[in-house]
Amino acid sequence: MIKRVAIQGIEGSFHHIVSQIYFEECVEVRPCLSFGEVVESLICRDTEVAVMALENSIAGSIIPNYAHIDDQNLHITGEFFLDIQHNLMALSGQETSDIKEVFSHPMALLQCKEFFKHYPHIKLIEDTDTAEVAKRIHEEQITGVAAVASFEAANLFDLDILEESIQTIKHNETRFVILERDPNIQDSEIINKASVKFQLDHKRGSLATMLNVMSDCNLNLTKIQSLPKIDKPWKYAFFVDVTFEAYSDFEKGKAIMKIIAEEFKILGEYKNAKKK
Repeated sequence: MIKRVAIQGIEGSFHHIVSQIYFEECVEVRPCLSFGEVVESLICRDTEVAVMALENSIAGSIIPNYAHIDDQNLHITGEFFLDIQHNLMALSGQETSDIKEVFSHPMALLQCKEFFKHYPHIKLIEDTDTAEVAKRIHEEQITGVAAVASFEAANLFDLDILEESIQTIKHNETRFVILERDPNIQDSEIINKASVKFQLDHKRGSLATMLNVMSDCNLNLTKIQSLPKIDKPWKYAFFVDVTFEAYSDFEKGKAIMKIIAEEFKILGEYKNAKKK
């Protein structure tokens, strides 16, 4: 069955690569040039599912995307970790010394900042998408300008790779989540990871108490991210990922956490992509 999938970026982008692998190419992709457009496409039912980057092993969390998921009551139904290799590419016949400007997505530029310290003559300019820049260079035959994008983008848009794997840390992974409007009911024997959001009373030891509950219930904390509550100054919501061996442990844990938290919300229950 063909799924209509919203992605940030165009063909050749890392989101496009994830959609092809995760859904085994049984997809009709809807390119969006911002994460806001991705969410809107899903909410308006133009698409059935969305792929969204949530964190990177070098650059850290993409904070606004947590808010997108929470504000629109979207559900995480899966995840995928992609090895990200950033490459400097341009029209053929040029060398790195010929490049005056490099355009790419801000997260891509952040992951490659150490490389560009060796080329102070190059101006770095943030853009909407890695692959879209590669496409623009090809279509307009722009010289003196390069993109930072995937091997797939270079092949698609007939660009030469001037420098390979320019990210600061060679082992560079991004975690993508699969989003749907409604929970995807799965067999509890398959589910071994969950994403939750909670808000605590602003008093000493409240977070420690919550973490102790997770530990006592055999929940392994793999991620914790705090976001300020816009309407409540100096109060924070916590976004947490936990893994577990038995779904019954999570059921017990979430029952207790609901009692302790001022607000508690399950963002998703799904299969841990890191566990083979």
